[in-house]
Amino acid sequence: MEAGLSHSMEDGTNPPKPLDAGALFVLKSKGSWWHCAYHLTTSIVSPAILSLPFALSLLGWVAGVFFLTMTALVTFYSYNLLSVVLEHHAQLGQRQLRFRDMATDILGPGWGRYLVGPIQIGLCYGTVIAGVLIGGQSLKFIYLLSRPNGTMQLYQFVIISGVLMLVLVQIPSFHSLRHINLVSLVLCLSFCASATAGSIYIGHSKTASVKNYSVHGSGEHRLFGALNAISIIATTYGNGVIPEIQATIAPPVKGKMFKGLCVCYAVVLTTFFSVAISGYWAFGNQAKGTVLANFMVDEKPLLPSWVHLMTNVFTFLQVSAVSLVYLQPTNEVLEKKFADPKIDQFAVRNVMPRLVFRSFSVVIATTLAAMLPFFGDINAVLGAFGFIPLDFILPMIFYNVTFKPSKQSLIFWGNTLLAILFSALGALAAISSIRQIILDANTYRLFANIQQ
Repeated sequence: MEAGLSHSMEDGTNPPKPLDAGALFVLKSKGSWWHCAYHLTTSIVSPAILSLPFALSLLGWVAGVFFLTMTALVTFYSYNLLSVVLEHHAQLGQRQLRFRDMATDILGPGWGRYLVGPIQIGLCYGTVIAGVLIGGQSLKFIYLLSRPNGTMQLYQFVIISGVLMLVLVQIPSFHSLRHINLVSLVLCLSFCASATAGSIYIGHSKTASVKNYSVHGSGEHRLFGALNAISIIATTYGNGVIPEIQATIAPPVKGKMFKGLCVCYAVVLTTFFSVAISGYWAFGNQAKGTVLANFMVDEKPLLPSWVHLMTNVFTFLQVSAVSLVYLQPTNEVLEKKFADPKIDQFAVRNVMPRLVFRSFSVVIATTLAAMLPFFGDINAVLGAFGFIPLDFILPMIFYNVTFKPSKQSLIFWGNTLLAILFSALGALAAISSIRQIILDANTYRLFANIQQ
């Protein structure tokens, strides 16, 4: 049990608390700051960034680049606030390993159990559903490249994507994903480079359409479109698992998360702005829900087939890693509930429940992804109801409550104003995303055979 006790002791100021199976087996504290950087990059830089040109088309150049930049600055700041709070409690010998632990210790038990915990689990599980769906869409696109008149349906490819996840989900701990997430970092750079190069190539080609950067629609439609775009951008920068990632770092943790965030945001800035700006420049207000859809016109590719193949293979593999990261909170809850921390992690008594319940969670996610293949609307809803509260509001509250800065200080009012601003934006974005679902409801079909 000695390895597990290191979770709770940073410098021995308080006696260690016994760890439950979820913390002991899933959130092992063995990683370096480099491993932390891999986890962070995988959790943030995902195929969701391919929606950024569409978000810019709803805002225009000035507002789009402004919100893209502001959200990068705010999330980097808020993730560092979370890290500082976590480091503070670790130095007191009360290391917090989960988002709900932070809410429970800082705001009270009800906040962790009834608000933060459910929001995080719902957000992460929703991201897994979206990841399995994107994987299926990429596989279907690869299939259609070789068989343009193929008859296989999207739900069949979603099932194939789910089968891969069924195998990968058995990887025992978050720390065990470090090598996969290093590969994921390379893959995200690769598919972003492909998407950027594809946009620039098409934008310069002789067949390129006339570029129009005006925002479509009347005043009401522009307002709701802008709110929807803000929600998409928030989702794209969102993380939702910062405490769980920091929990994988071997003690002492001080300063390591900041180094990991610096590496992560070097990748974030490179990929987000290149994909968003090149895609919007090439397609203007005709940018679609994912920029890869603009690479086809009347089901004919505008780029060589090998570029489409390469981009979709990279996307499929990388989104599988993203889904694995966002399965960790669910895995941790299942491990805590059904595993016995007093015996070995790989004892039959612990392996069998892990195999059954993790597989069951993936089967449910795959079924929902196949039934409800509407990623664009899901993306906006996740941002409004999950990422905005966890990444743009709670870090400021946690910091102010933990450190109690003077009410005359800049940091107190800065945090307070950011929390209020994003609470208002989150509420408006939630209304906008629900409105969009209502508008699109007549196009929804269970197991619909739609493409990216």
